[in-house]
Amino acid sequence: MSRIAIIGGHGKVALHLSRILSDEGHDVTSFIRNPDHVADVTETGANAQVLDVENSTTAELAQALDGHDAVVWSAGAGGGNPDRTYAVDRDAAIRSMDAAAEAGAKRYVMVSYIGAAKDHGVPADNPFFAYAEAKAAADDYLRATDLDWTVLGPGTLTDEPATGLIQTDPENPGSGTQTSRANVALVTAAVLELPGTIHRTIAFKDGTADVVDALTED
Repeated sequence: MSRIAIIGGHGKVALHLSRILSDEGHDVTSFIRNPDHVADVTETGANAQVLDVENSTTAELAQALDGHDAVVWSAGAGGGNPDRTYAVDRDAAIRSMDAAAEAGAKRYVMVSYIGAAKDHGVPADNPFFAYAEAKAAADDYLRATDLDWTVLGPGTLTDEPATGLIQTDPENPGSGTQTSRANVALVTAAVLELPGTIHRTIAFKDGTADVVDALTED
């Protein structure tokens, strides 16, 4: 059993993930901003803890993460406000990485998106630009840390049921990258158990290969 912290615990991926991890016997803490969401989180088997990561200091985050073995970042500002997007998806994410290191939570999994990179190509006047910039910065910062990191790049998210079947490193994302949130949760749970995924950036979408097979193939 591991103690696993999920930041952004009321998101759809996070709710799937906390149920999976709790059912596997892990001790899960889901950090949420809104106290009205406590019941939704605890129903999955996780321990809900109210924490405003956007306005928490590194020290406060480190205190919250103390005693955990792994951290999953699944939070996001949700778009619409560039300033808040940078504050959450970049700045708070980076503080959480520093906090994880300080707290001794060595394993860190970032839920990003397929194609996240500094050369993302999103025009500056596109509403998605701030998110693309923020995620690229946070992902790059994580890769430069001493944490046992994995960056996950799922494709376009859907609410389809989990199939447990994915395709990693799609050669032509333009042909469609639909990825069920439930499958993203399965992938996240799997990489926490697979040391071979440490220090890897894994792009994926729904596909035909078993999750573990896809993640461990040469």
